[in-house]
Amino acid sequence: METRFRKKSQIIDIGFTAVAAVLSVGIMLYGIKHFGLAEAWPELVLNLCYIACLVMMALYFFRRLDSQRFNYWSSVFVGITVLLRDILFPPPLESYPLQLVCLTLSVMLLLLLTFFYARKDWKSYTKRNLWLLFIIDTAIAGLYNYVIYLNPINEYTNYMLTEIWIRPTLIYGLVACFVSEKER
Repeated sequence: METRFRKKSQIIDIGFTAVAAVLSVGIMLYGIKHFGLAEAWPELVLNLCYIACLVMMALYFFRRLDSQRFNYWSSVFVGITVLLRDILFPPPLESYPLQLVCLTLSVMLLLLLTFFYARKDWKSYTKRNLWLLFIIDTAIAGLYNYVIYLNPINEYTNYMLTEIWIRPTLIYGLVACFVSEKER
């Protein structure tokens, strides 16, 4: 099977993303089984979007999906997860200013996804523009991570920490795909 990328660094970036995301999604699916579907059904919806991104990344890597379709559908699924997890059903935070910062960053991320990936000439974007998506999502995950560490540890803590970092991992892989596509 012919792969899309030739450089070892590109293959390592995509491989790292895939392995980390598959492990994270697997842990979350185990968490859904552990806590029950009645309590963890929102995580199942998010995981279906994450799995769709992983499948598209694999199809793109092995040249089974063209750049335009990969661009569009990965943007749609990441946007759905931002909308669901961070905007429509945000986790309750004890600090209102921190919750407002997270909501603002989430709206900014959703707008950037729409702006950068919904246009037809997406290959004209600079690397800095593409990496801005990853930086904003990492900042959101870092703030959520900070809030979780302020609260007492319980049986949900490990699953919440895992779930928070799945999307930045996927965005890292998606941006690495786009950056390498732009270089071609």
